Amino acid sequence: MENEPPTKASVVSSLMAVKRRSGKTFSKIAEETGLTNVYVAQLLRRQAQLKPDTVPKLRKSLPGFVDSQIELMMEPPLRSYDPSIIQDPTVYRLNEAVMHFGESIKEIINEEFGDGIMSAIDFFCSVDKVKGVDGKERVVVTFDGKYLPHTEQKAEHMVSRLKKRED
Repeated sequence: MENEPPTKASVVSSLMAVKRRSGKTFSKIAEETGLTNVYVAQLLRRQAQLKPDTVPKLRKSLPGFVDSQIELMMEPPLRSYDPSIIQDPTVYRLNEAVMHFGESIKEIINEEFGDGIMSAIDFFCSVDKVKGVDGKERVVVTFDGKYLPHTEQKAEHMVSRLKKRED
């Protein structure tokens, strides 16, 4: 039992504790590391992998990390989510917005780019605060994903079949 790996929840808790002790916001850490604020949150929630070039910047921004935490953050994460999080009003409303506007967004993507999708892998996301024309605060969520066209599935382009013919 003593050599069992830490749970994801305990790792996330320890990473978020370093952030809390620093007193910095995700946006401040993002500014100091050159990452987006959402990506910083993903790193600390073990939803993204810390890359070697970013380690010095993150250590400078959040010097409270110990080597074992950095090493864990550099491992490929299990990207998952807790289905019960949909009950959180913010997450629920984000899902609601995508469901409500999704069909129209899809139509515009197809009209502007062709038959395809927006990547969630080659993807950037940020959350910003702006003042509306009425002076009230507004939330701006930016999804910036690479366009991926659907391909016609021609047997002659299927590499695994080409390999079989060569053998």
